[in-house]
Amino acid sequence: MISTNIEISKDQQVDKKAIKCVVWDLDNTLWDGVLLEDDCISLRNEVVDIIKTLDGRGILQSIASKNDYARAMEKIQEFGLHEYFLYPQINWNSKSSSIQEIAKSLNLSIDTFAFIDDQLFELEEVNFSLPEVLCINVTDLTDLLDKPEMNPRFITEDSKLRRIMYISDIERNNSEKEFIGTQDEFLATLNMTFTISNAQEDDLQRAEELTVRTNQLNTTGYTYSYDELNHFRKSEQHKILIASLEDKYGSYGKIGLALVECGELVWTLKLLLMSCRVMSRGVGTIMLNHIMTLAKNNNVRLRAEFVSNNRNRMMYISYKFAGFQEIEKNRDLQILENDLTQIQSIPEYVKVKVID
Repeated sequence: MISTNIEISKDQQVDKKAIKCVVWDLDNTLWDGVLLEDDCISLRNEVVDIIKTLDGRGILQSIASKNDYARAMEKIQEFGLHEYFLYPQINWNSKSSSIQEIAKSLNLSIDTFAFIDDQLFELEEVNFSLPEVLCINVTDLTDLLDKPEMNPRFITEDSKLRRIMYISDIERNNSEKEFIGTQDEFLATLNMTFTISNAQEDDLQRAEELTVRTNQLNTTGYTYSYDELNHFRKSEQHKILIASLEDKYGSYGKIGLALVECGELVWTLKLLLMSCRVMSRGVGTIMLNHIMTLAKNNNVRLRAEFVSNNRNRMMYISYKFAGFQEIEKNRDLQILENDLTQIQSIPEYVKVKVID
């Protein structure tokens, strides 16, 4: 039996990444009381404000609760909160397995999750099984919004619309499951437009956010501050390209970023990243192909830096598939080069707009 005076180790909760998703328990956490014992329950006083504030900051939310799904969802809808929770896991599984399922559905790294519960046993179970998750006792709820992990440096337009974008993703995914045909045929039905432009000053907050938030589809893992990016934007020796995507379901927002160091004879891709939300849309190589074309048109060689973080192998494969070959390695840093003799054509199912 676990002693009631055991607390989640503070040492295990330091140096957490910025939180991308907060997962709530229900009974005696989101609301006071136990739903299966008493249908007349009420929300905690501060809960609605916390949920709406987190949502406005671009932090997604979900549920991991041991409860009856139908009754719990009916109650959440009664409170007018159902739209805030993505992929809710209301079942009798362990909380850790429910959080893993949410992470898989959202395609987010587990170390960007926080979990709120009133039961010490549940907090300990998650803390043991998923030590990367920030575990928060509901008694600390009043301080939640002040935690550094819950306060992104910038709140961009993409941040404010993040949940809506994920809801659109759910609609897309449901349509794809029902679609009869090949993936390319399905992608053609989306009417996608991929836009590439030189980053403007009002793009830089989102650009910084992308370098901080994107880990999997990121070639180097380098992070750049707003001021650093603004310096590169003004520099004649650099290009910052930003990409956005939209389709018939709505906008994905700004989902891609590239930083190119432009030497007289050699251009070097210092950073190339794509949001994980577009991984299955077949557009991941469009930005890279555009940069290859620019380099070829400017009669320069093109190199790229790559640093493995154990999660970005997909980007290395993208480089290799595009014809990049390793020419140098210094510890974790690999230098790749492309002879620009073969540049892939743009997929037929997507329209590309380039804004100079």
